Amino acid sequence: MKPAPFDYTSAASAAEAVAALAQHGDDAKILAGGQSLVPMLNLRLARPAMLVDINGARELDYLREAGGRVHVGALRRQAAVARWAATQLPLMAEALRHVGHLAIRNRGTVVGSVVHADPASELPALLLCLDGEVVARGPQGERTVAADALYRAPLTTSLRADELVTEARFSLPRPEAGWGFAEVARRHGDFALVGAAALLWPDAVGRAAGVRLAFFGVGGTSVRAAAAETALTGQPLSEARVRDAARAAAAALRPEGDLHASARYRQEVAAVLAERTLMDAVRRCRSAA
Repeated sequence: MKPAPFDYTSAASAAEAVAALAQHGDDAKILAGGQSLVPMLNLRLARPAMLVDINGARELDYLREAGGRVHVGALRRQAAVARWAATQLPLMAEALRHVGHLAIRNRGTVVGSVVHADPASELPALLLCLDGEVVARGPQGERTVAADALYRAPLTTSLRADELVTEARFSLPRPEAGWGFAEVARRHGDFALVGAAALLWPDAVGRAAGVRLAFFGVGGTSVRAAAAETALTGQPLSEARVRDAARAAAAALRPEGDLHASARYRQEVAAVLAERTLMDAVRRCRSAA
């Protein structure tokens, strides 16, 4: 199929893009990498009256570390971020390795995937796991939106129609933190049927000082397993405790079944992946002493 007719404008700056969004509102869509938007246009699942291309806004193509976070601009491609993350943030590198295929990652942007809000996508879950946030710029100025306040429903966020997300921010883990990431998909590059990302760091006597666990592919949005994180924090990191926390985290999920997997299957796999990623995180921890 071909897209429904639309008008097109190329924004040379973030300010120009925001002005276009202010003018067209819900009738406008932002084009950056286009790896999700263009297929939706071709299938006529998206029918914007105006396409606002931000690829000319070169100010948005950056990656920098500041204040204990990595700041990723709206035009920085996933492949470029993966190369940086390979040595600086392995959890992010592993998550990005599962995003589509190399040709997609060469064009797709981190911010685009984050705000597309596909519940089976890796990067929204990573934003949750790494206590992330996005910066949204609109006609009234900028605001930050924390990951746990961003996602509302499948492909739906709390962003306003006249806001452009200029960057995503991910917290950098402590040096002693360990991490884990795993997903189950029909083929590499497919959206996950179920996935999990974990981060964990110990105190000086080997107990869990902090825990992060996020799931994707298990409902309308990616979710943090807050109760399981609390249950593990301050506890010795034994396999039995990790297994119990993983099972409790999965039991709290309310996945839906579809033609790809039943709800029961997703819940059972979530328990396995939660245990696997948490144990991987434990093994990768360094002593905090």
